[in-house]
Amino acid sequence: QVQLVESGGGLVQPGGSLRLSCAATGFSFSLYVMSWYRQAPGKERELVATATNSGGSTNHADSVKGRFTISRDNAKNTVYLQMNSLKPEDTAVYYCSARHSRKDYLTYWGQGTQVTVSS
Repeated sequence: QVQLVESGGGLVQPGGSLRLSCAATGFSFSLYVMSWYRQAPGKERELVATATNSGGSTNHADSVKGRFTISRDNAKNTVYLQMNSLKPEDTAVYYCSARHSRKDYLTYWGQGTQVTVSS
């Protein structure tokens, strides 16, 4: 049974930090490209960051570059999103996604974790 379980969300003040985790089970984690997306109320879901299946290459959206860092631990089947210098506009539900590196139709999603940045 495929599962992606996010954790680490919560309420944080502007300028603060959070680290999101996404634990994966039920599939060969090292064969999948892992990504974080977010969706704010009334807005479309947007791609935040991606790590290739080996973790050797990462990409971050311009809106988070220099503040957020995606990483993965293939031994622990877990992907992380370190979020620093958080801003109110980072408030959203954050989703973990797994996409097979060679078969795009094999894509899985987590249930999401809420991140709220507010004073």
